[in-house]
Amino acid sequence: MTRATRVRAVLALAVLALSVTVAVLVPVHLGLDLRGGTQIVLEARDSDAAKADADTTDHTLEVLRNRVDALGVTEPTLTRSGDDRIIVDLPGVQDPREAADLLGRTAQLTFHPVLGLSDGAAADGEGADGKGTDGEEADGKVLRDEAGQPLRLGPAALTGADVADAEALFDTQQARGWFVTVGFDGDGGSGWAGLTGAAACAPPGDPARRIAIVLDGKVISSPQVDPGVGCRTGITGGSTQITGDFGRDEARELALLVNGGALPMPLETVEQRTVGPTLGADAISASAWAALIGAALTSVFIIVVYRLLGFLATVALACYALISYAALAALGATLTLPGLAGFVLAIGMAVDANVLVFERAREEYAAGRRPTVRTALAGGFRKAFSAIADSNVTTLIAAGLLFFLASGPVRGFGVTLAIGVLASMFSALVVTRVLAEYAAGRRALRVRPGRSGIAGHGRVRAWLVRRDPKLMRHSRRWLALSGVALLLAGSGIVARGLDFGVEFTGGRLIEYATTQPVDADDARAALADAGQPRAVVNTSGDSELTVRTEELSDDEAAEVTAAVDELGGGAEMVRDEMIGPSLGEELRTGALIALGVALAAQLVYLAVRFRWTYATSAVAALVHDAVILVGVFAWLGKPIDGIFLAALLTVIGYSVNDSVVLYDRVRELVAADRRKPFRTAANTAILQTLPRTVNTGMGAVFILAALALLGGGALTDFALALLVGIAAGTYSSVFTATPLAIELDAGTRR
Repeated sequence: MTRATRVRAVLALAVLALSVTVAVLVPVHLGLDLRGGTQIVLEARDSDAAKADADTTDHTLEVLRNRVDALGVTEPTLTRSGDDRIIVDLPGVQDPREAADLLGRTAQLTFHPVLGLSDGAAADGEGADGKGTDGEEADGKVLRDEAGQPLRLGPAALTGADVADAEALFDTQQARGWFVTVGFDGDGGSGWAGLTGAAACAPPGDPARRIAIVLDGKVISSPQVDPGVGCRTGITGGSTQITGDFGRDEARELALLVNGGALPMPLETVEQRTVGPTLGADAISASAWAALIGAALTSVFIIVVYRLLGFLATVALACYALISYAALAALGATLTLPGLAGFVLAIGMAVDANVLVFERAREEYAAGRRPTVRTALAGGFRKAFSAIADSNVTTLIAAGLLFFLASGPVRGFGVTLAIGVLASMFSALVVTRVLAEYAAGRRALRVRPGRSGIAGHGRVRAWLVRRDPKLMRHSRRWLALSGVALLLAGSGIVARGLDFGVEFTGGRLIEYATTQPVDADDARAALADAGQPRAVVNTSGDSELTVRTEELSDDEAAEVTAAVDELGGGAEMVRDEMIGPSLGEELRTGALIALGVALAAQLVYLAVRFRWTYATSAVAALVHDAVILVGVFAWLGKPIDGIFLAALLTVIGYSVNDSVVLYDRVRELVAADRRKPFRTAANTAILQTLPRTVNTGMGAVFILAALALLGGGALTDFALALLVGIAAGTYSSVFTATPLAIELDAGTRR
């Protein structure tokens, strides 16, 4: 064993030992789409008192954290996103209406003297319902009390800032029901005594003897000062009680709002996602089975093709899975549903680096005068390194764009994809190499090198050597065929249109599991009767029904649920997503920017690493793949949503991988013989890299087919998009990018 091999062995053992330790001791955080719960995205709005900037949003975040802590939610997560948005994760919370209402209320608590009863006419600051329109109370403002009487109020004498604590209690002695005790701090206590002392000077029964307690522009209680309180003396002791015919929940909510403090600015819910726990558990189970079955099929395939080295590659594949999992846990990354799908997908992509090395090693063995498995492997690792590095960098570019330009769970896919790429490179270039070099030094392989799996051409390569097809003889015919494919895909986009999901259009999507099968037409009719005639209804399986509407209030959503429940003999809400129209437009713009930046980044990288003709051809092939994938989804009527965006950017990275491997070989052949025509070099490069393309594609297909069959719902659409994209990308790298590069090269030489 050489010194370099020993160093790699020590490094591999150290990383694996660390990964085992982390995997055992550090749990991976599951996103709400996997463990169930509600995620709410709140956006701060400018007010007269504060401007929505980073500092004010941080203050708002602390107030919200106090409220959430009081809710008793297990492991809540609150984070600031940008300067004016706050993301709240509430695991286990299945009623988003209560949570969103509680979190979004500004909770401006004020105490006012009552100047008298109004004549009932609407005054400045009073809406049609008699309540303040903006929560501002100045001298003479009119608000209706809890009994509906219009009160003329004086300026606020105390605010929520003067309150020390509040508690909801039940009165068992005087049968007053639920009430809220409020304790004032030092200055607040003296202010309360002064406010009640002034009111006590009015005769009993006079409205001026009342104190109005106002929350967010609404009078919640306006009790009279007890007759036993002396004028100018007031209520001492620094506390009072708020009564108002409260129920238990109302009293507790009021106490929670008072204790949590007032928000410095109003908040608007721009996104809301609720996932039932059963859906998350099913997704984890489906993904686990897909990973096991897909990895098993991939392992069998690799072992059949590459024999002993294929078996060692599957061992390295298991090490890759361990390293990836440990990296997710160590970084504190949140594993989401798209992220879980990305983790499964990366298992198939991890095979690619091994296949590149083994195919190169086969070439080295066949070309050597006195070939050995050891020397062939050394040459394979050396010559495959540039293609492995370039192809993985392009995938990392796509993963980075997903993280920085996407939002929500799709960002989790970008994280797991990036971790998967780095872990696959380590497992192939370090773990596989250590195992392969150790095996190559054994006497059994020296005596019978055929057992290694690289001492031969392989079936695909043997067929190509025997046939030697001139695939690029008529390059323009391939371009014409690509044009026909684009025309068919484009006609689907024009004829059928694109079904943008709620993430890009705004609106609400609710998924139900019904007790008995529901016909889609019957559901549409029932929803029309419930006031939603434009609702889009889709069914899948025997008991899954999805309703998509325009912007929908929580009360309207409850009516939709009631209609589905009656129609389906019982219904359980398993997913609820609400996207505001402004956020939908923002996400749609972000998706277009992500695609544009992805294409530009690939163009620049390929132009730097290769030639501009190569870069232009590869990017044209990417556009070809993107249009075909979008066109297929248009023909199938599948939604264009965040999951689709993740799949599309992954396809772009995968397609560039194929092109990079091919161009790397073209560059090598041209450098070896500059007199060789470019068309001939390109044709030879295709034949030499085609075994790698086929074997890598088969590894990914096994994984994705398992995910498509077992995943269900969004995972099925994700796997379908990747299957279509991989097929298109494999074709385009050979029969679109290469013919176009040939034509561009010929044009530059004229």
